[in-house]
Amino acid sequence: MDMFLRSGLMISAATVLLSGSAAFAQGATGGSLGNDTKTLSGSTPQSRAAPPARRERSERPAPRRQTATRSRSEGGGGSFDGVWSISSAGTSGCTDTLTEQFVVAGGRMTGSNGNGSATVSANGAVRGSGNYSGIGVTSQGRLSGRSGSGTFQRSDGCSGRWVASKQ
Repeated sequence: MDMFLRSGLMISAATVLLSGSAAFAQGATGGSLGNDTKTLSGSTPQSRAAPPARRERSERPAPRRQTATRSRSEGGGGSFDGVWSISSAGTSGCTDTLTEQFVVAGGRMTGSNGNGSATVSANGAVRGSGNYSGIGVTSQGRLSGRSGSGTFQRSDGCSGRWVASKQ
């Protein structure tokens, strides 16, 4: 029986020794057949065997949409379209007063008597010019909501202010 016990211990020792060396060869992280190099993730200098897969259509970011922009010459004034009453009063070089109806349509303002016109931008900025009884007039200002105000200069040296209200 002593011999039988001895041979059993030898087989057990051989099994432990052989299995221990196999576990040691795999390292602490385990391994697979044919993988002799153990590196940390991402630290291998070798390039990928295949390029990364393309994103699926559903994963791709949506294309950026461009919004329509108006050029400066197009004007604006869509929200300002309608009939406006404009009263002006001289404050320097004259004391003249005048009230006139203007029509705004598609960024263009025209006087009821056809003597003056102006552009109205989408933000309400107004720039115009006209000729009244042979006197040149330039004007600038701003419309906001249903009212507006600005200034004018005449070629005869008179200047003043104007106020507007939407009818």
